[in-house]
Amino acid sequence: MDILTSKENGILTIEFNRLEKKNAITAAMYQTMVDALKDAETDSAVRAILFVGKPQIFSAGNDLEDFMKNRPNSPDSPVFQFLWQISHASKPMVAAVAGAAVGIGTTLLMHCDLVYAADNARFSMPFTQLGLCPEAASSLILPQIAGYQRAAEKLLLGEAFTAEEANAMGLVNKVLPPEELLAFAQAQAAKLVALPAASIRTTKRLMKGSQVAAVEARMKEEIDHFGAMLKSPEAAEAFTAFFEKRRPDFSKFS
Repeated sequence: MDILTSKENGILTIEFNRLEKKNAITAAMYQTMVDALKDAETDSAVRAILFVGKPQIFSAGNDLEDFMKNRPNSPDSPVFQFLWQISHASKPMVAAVAGAAVGIGTTLLMHCDLVYAADNARFSMPFTQLGLCPEAASSLILPQIAGYQRAAEKLLLGEAFTAEEANAMGLVNKVLPPEELLAFAQAQAAKLVALPAASIRTTKRLMKGSQVAAVEARMKEEIDHFGAMLKSPEAAEAFTAFFEKRRPDFSKFS
């Protein structure tokens, strides 16, 4: 299974398990996560959700080959369902990030309540490098977390940044040695489980409440632009260059 899910001691763990493809996410993987998140909403035994990858890599983002074969073209597309689920989850979400977290591997963290990173973590949102635009309402949330200039540097240039920088930006709560990461994140999730569930859910809803409508609106706006840009010559050049393992040439586009 490319996504492993397990429930233990009140924690739903969602694990990226496609190491041979750098945990790149396919439509089928999105659907598995959507189903798990929907189930968690109605399962009173689940009191916290934990996203984990592998010690070498969290996720390389979308599997571009699968993405081109299964282009998201409606709100029912698995990727859009996933974005809706993580942005509307009523239960606390924790992430443990080691290695690279690319694209959605980084933007999903903005919807988590607690994010812990190994000191080998590297984050990137290379949307402009692919002729695309941000998703998951990251164009709204990241400037609020990090300030405009830092967010602009990460979203406009799309370059990778370290766990320490992510921590300084406010994207990550704590940086740990790789061998300590998972146990620490699990312990933090366990603390959430031990607290009154209604208090945790209400506190989360109060903190995020004023943002829900803005996040929904921005996510829709990003999706509209993303869909249009996916058909652009720039995106075609970027994807072709990716598969041909060469540097894209955007000089011919205005």
